[in-house]
Amino acid sequence: MSEEEKGTHFLELIDKQNNLQWKITMKLTALINSKWTSPELQKEIELLVQSHSKITNEINSLE
Repeated sequence: MSEEEKGTHFLELIDKQNNLQWKITMKLTALINSKWTSPELQKEIELLVQSHSKITNEINSLE
C-alpha cells in the first residue's frame, strides 16, 4: 500500500471512528434516560464499542 493509500485509508478509519463515537454517545444518553433498564440499548452499545475497538486497532496497526 502506498503512502497516499495509507493516508486515505487512515482518514476513512478516523471518519468511521468519529461516527461510531457519536452513535455511542447517543445510545449512552438514551440508556441513561431509560434509567439503565434497556437491554436492547445495552447490546447496541456493546456492539458499537466492539466496532470502535476494531477500528482503533486497525488505525494503530497502520505503518
